[in-house]
Amino acid sequence: MDALSDALRVMGLTGGVFLEASLTAPWCIGGKVGKEQCRPFLSTPSYVISFHFVVEGRCLAKVEGHPVCELLAGDVVLFPHNDRHLLGSDVGLNATLVSELIQPPKGRELLKIEHGGGGDSTRLVCGFLGGDALLNPLLAALPPILKISLAEIPGGDWIARSFVYAASDLANAGPGAATVMSKMSELLFVETLRHFLAHEPPERTGWLASLRDPAIGRALSLLHSHPERNWTTDDLADQVHLSRSAFAERFTALLGQPPMRYLTLWRMQLAAQSLRQGRLSIAQIAYDCGYESEATFTRAFKREFGTPPSAWRKNVSGSEADTAKPS
Repeated sequence: MDALSDALRVMGLTGGVFLEASLTAPWCIGGKVGKEQCRPFLSTPSYVISFHFVVEGRCLAKVEGHPVCELLAGDVVLFPHNDRHLLGSDVGLNATLVSELIQPPKGRELLKIEHGGGGDSTRLVCGFLGGDALLNPLLAALPPILKISLAEIPGGDWIARSFVYAASDLANAGPGAATVMSKMSELLFVETLRHFLAHEPPERTGWLASLRDPAIGRALSLLHSHPERNWTTDDLADQVHLSRSAFAERFTALLGQPPMRYLTLWRMQLAAQSLRQGRLSIAQIAYDCGYESEATFTRAFKREFGTPPSAWRKNVSGSEADTAKPS
């Protein structure tokens, strides 16, 4: 398995579609995906990536502080940080909030929007990908807006047709449609990442760029898949067939931190996810993250988060409970 696939497997990304939009020029809408819109597919995620697939027509996409992105039929635009954004035939128009346009669904149908001035038509399918804190290294390496034209990638026409079919099946509440739509959303995201990586300058550094390096990508796969092992820099260097000094230098140059520091932070992200889920004891979490004792784990966790794991879990549970209360 390649390093990107392995990393995504460990991160547990889940996706889905929640909205169909039929729009006619002139139009401009603004907003972002709310975490509550992810609930039919997964529990409230820590991170949300929003995306839009242009089924027909054309439109423009804009995130404040970044250039306008033109989209044509068959294009996908992703917002890895789920920033508020504009979509429109003209993004210079006064934007109408998506929340003001959504029509209540009938039964299990998708949410729908019909909006615009009656001119040229555009049809969008809007969705999300979400996950927990393990997504942080990946998302931190991505720009605020990513675009891919499916026509430019092998099999892109098949992906586009399959995505439209899956969205239609979901809109009609077909059996198993939510699962199919989730997988199609994940496929769109993976293909966008692959396209982004293929066009990155070779001198680029960072987490995502490190996956292109055979040795460092392999090392990351090992750390992600087996965080409980008592890794040392020497062990990792042996696994990727480099000298200790060459491996440590290359790892630090690409990721901005030495291997053992990266491992500590990865373990802490895993621990935070397990604590948030609330199913395992702190002792079991410590063991799963590679710590010989609960006391050693507690000290490491407190250094990173400023509070012991038991108190951190209590605080997170309390804040999530408050968020879930009706207003």
